Amino acid sequence: MKKLLAAVLGLGLLGMAQFAALTMPAAAQNLAAEETVTFEVENMTCALCPVTVKRAMEGVDGVRSVEVDFDAKTATVVFDTATTSAETISAASANAGYPAVEKG
Repeated sequence: MKKLLAAVLGLGLLGMAQFAALTMPAAAQNLAAEETVTFEVENMTCALCPVTVKRAMEGVDGVRSVEVDFDAKTATVVFDTATTSAETISAASANAGYPAVEKG
């Protein structure tokens, strides 16, 4: 009887470990590192410039949000560091004609 009880408990613990292993990657993805960076975008001169900068930055995989402040000539970007980097986002803006420098 004790052996049967030990076997059942062992299987139960094994099942729980397998369940945790199956669900862990999804949970780990939700905890991916997120970073917020503000870029200086000096050459925005018209009302269409912020729209272009925003679209260029949002087009980078891993970018979660972009807020462009035309008056301050900045763009604040929230992104997943496991997917992209500030350098990649800056390059996307520069490729659209608006060089973006990480504000320091």
